[in-house]
Amino acid sequence: MNSSGAPGRIAANLNSLLAESGHPVLDLVIANRFETYLYLLIRWNSRTNLTAIREEDGILRRHFLESIACARALPAEIATLLDFGSGAGFPGIPVALCRPDIAVTLAESQGKKASFLREAVRVLQIGAKVHAARAESLDTSFECVTLRAVDKMGEAVRAASALVAAGGWLALLTTHAQSGVIQAVAGPGFDWQRAVPMPGGNVRILLLGRRMA
Repeated sequence: MNSSGAPGRIAANLNSLLAESGHPVLDLVIANRFETYLYLLIRWNSRTNLTAIREEDGILRRHFLESIACARALPAEIATLLDFGSGAGFPGIPVALCRPDIAVTLAESQGKKASFLREAVRVLQIGAKVHAARAESLDTSFECVTLRAVDKMGEAVRAASALVAAGGWLALLTTHAQSGVIQAVAGPGFDWQRAVPMPGGNVRILLLGRRMA
């Protein structure tokens, strides 16, 4: 992380990409923490398969921009959030960085990925908790549950929807093509909002459904 009071190279690139995509830039402190996150991710990814995207530009465009846009689009009243199958921390860690008002739990059952998440939480000094087991084993519900690029998406959506509190939100990073199937799998208990387009084209969306009381 750059400690000179100036943005680091990655932080500056991230803010340029945000501006180009029509999104507000991050303040200097948060942008530099994203830079630290990227370098940590690349270092761990060299020995642990955290993400198939390994180059800086791909991580910035595919992971960081989408996760930041997701964090900003989440309803303001959310106080607790579960990142279901967090993997390398997307979107949970960017949510914790951009929305410190939200208490984030990162659920990841794969041991090496959970170890990375613990290290990221420590290095980035965020208040998120790591649940190093299947999210289904949690005995609490959350005001928001996020889900992005997990295995067996249908099963994951069903499990994630069960962890959403009454009046809470299911936030799914997906595509227009998958949205109808996902809504059907989640069941009839959700009121779905207009999809929020994500940066990088017109394919990726944030699908927000509110559990009806």
